[in-house]
Amino acid sequence: MSVPRPEYPRPQFVRPDWLCLNGEWQFEIDAGDSGLERGLLERELSDRILVPFCPESPLSGIGHLDFMDAVWYRRQVTIPPEWAGRRVLLHFQAVDYDATVWVNGHEVGRHRGGFAPFSCDLSRVAKPGETITIVVRARDDHQSPKPRGKQIHRYYGPRGAHYLRTTGIWQTVWLEPVPEIAFKRPRITPDVANSLFRLELPITGNRPGLRVRAVLRDAAGVVSSAEVPADSDLAPQLYLPVPPERRRLWSVGDPHLYDLELTLVDADGRVVDRAQSYAGLRGIAIDGKAIKINGQVVFQRLVLDQGYYPDGILTAPSDEALIRDIELSMAAGFNGARLHQKVFEERFLYHADRLGYIVWGEFPDWGCSGYGPHEDHQQPGATYITQWLEVIERDYSHPCIVGWCPLNETYQTLTDRITVLDDVTRGMFLAAKALDTTRPVLDASGYSHRVPEADVYDNHDYTQDVARFAQRHARTGEGLPFYNSPDYEYVAWDGLSPFPGKQWSIAYRGQPFFVSEFGGTWWNPEAAQGDSWGYGERPRSLEEFYARFEGLCSALLDNPAMFGYCYTQLTDVYQEQNGIYTFDRRAKFDLERIRRIQTRQAAIEKLYSGS
Repeated sequence: MSVPRPEYPRPQFVRPDWLCLNGEWQFEIDAGDSGLERGLLERELSDRILVPFCPESPLSGIGHLDFMDAVWYRRQVTIPPEWAGRRVLLHFQAVDYDATVWVNGHEVGRHRGGFAPFSCDLSRVAKPGETITIVVRARDDHQSPKPRGKQIHRYYGPRGAHYLRTTGIWQTVWLEPVPEIAFKRPRITPDVANSLFRLELPITGNRPGLRVRAVLRDAAGVVSSAEVPADSDLAPQLYLPVPPERRRLWSVGDPHLYDLELTLVDADGRVVDRAQSYAGLRGIAIDGKAIKINGQVVFQRLVLDQGYYPDGILTAPSDEALIRDIELSMAAGFNGARLHQKVFEERFLYHADRLGYIVWGEFPDWGCSGYGPHEDHQQPGATYITQWLEVIERDYSHPCIVGWCPLNETYQTLTDRITVLDDVTRGMFLAAKALDTTRPVLDASGYSHRVPEADVYDNHDYTQDVARFAQRHARTGEGLPFYNSPDYEYVAWDGLSPFPGKQWSIAYRGQPFFVSEFGGTWWNPEAAQGDSWGYGERPRSLEEFYARFEGLCSALLDNPAMFGYCYTQLTDVYQEQNGIYTFDRRAKFDLERIRRIQTRQAAIEKLYSGS
């Protein structure tokens, strides 16, 4: 059997030696989460699963859709003997939700959070050439509050705007040999104004005489290089200038990437560690109501991409499927995406970097962030901030990311008390700003804005009445945008609360503004309306759909106070059938017509270009 998802999982930090552990693993559902007491750590497991696909998915070979509060994995693997003399790391790109890892019966790691990678150092329990037994327990208690995105938290599913769950391993598992002192993940910051890259190269320890080198290359060869001591700083910094004759910016139309070679050498000049990376010279700035990329206003024609697949659920069936989703979006005239309620795997961002596709990174909070006055309303906790920091650290260096969105549709009731959700909202905003000073940060997409210094402001508007939609957003430039109010209606508001002493949002103060969810128009003439849904009254004909799509997009394209928009959505997802494409990625519309509607020059582009 061929290995599923065999491609290198971390393409912006590459070492030559690695071993993919995707493929068949032993597997067992632990319905009562009593497996440790019942001896599952020591014995063979009863079933087989195809990693990295989650057990809910058809591709896993399991296809179990009921709750699985705990699941177990087991596999034997021989560590390549040629890795002798190096430490061996066991990497998990993502395990949902609470993972414990044992090797040869010894616990080697724990991690909480279903969307960020973690690693286990095997140095104390195994050496190259040995055969090891890996056991993983993944707990995913369906009753506990946790970041889950769009995963349904009730029995079976999917329904409404919630989709199938993902439990356990759902991204690549792999082994990597590293030296005793080694690079950690580099942080690459482009500086367009000064035409250089700033590199932070953290290492695992110090030793007298260590030095780090970095070489920047393009197709013509070496662009620049730098070398600094690494024996007194855990994160040496280097600066790689780009001379005018070799300067080529990363942009939507020209996604140029420079190659980076990183080397750690000892006092005798011997190579201690080496890794390959890449970087894009791209800057983001705010000018009034515009967000500029490399000094130019680029209207952000975004699509909501939820990253679900019929056969893999949250896991793309292949690397080609990731590429295809970006290409399908671009074919319809979108230049980017809001990566919605999911932390996409690193290879998606790699392909977005290569293809010149801008994205907003988002945290999957929707299952537990105070959305709506529902009976299952739960408040988030400190783990949201912890997991959000892991996500930003992983994705910081990707030029395709042009903004961060920590929360989605948070709902704070009309109260004069500061809530846990208020604290978490502010904490996640401050965490993003502390870790990344180069990108705008939105405090929460839609509904309750609570952070006065947020860089961006937005709302969600799913009305299907074109005239009403245009009227709602016509006064944004006057400082009177429409707001998502607590009763899910839209109100024009000047920031003075109609409820004395109580306020559900911080007043708009003229930041760049976009409607970050709109459209969602239902279209599937093959299905009865009871079997699927979209927003509002469905069009009676294909022509009516085109007219509605053009009217909604034009209301925002022609508004000089809008820096972009995000249309819902790229594909149908299960019963939610309001995509440009079907769930299996077939086109539902004349893509050239959809593309023409979107790609004409926007008002804000005309305003800032003087045309």
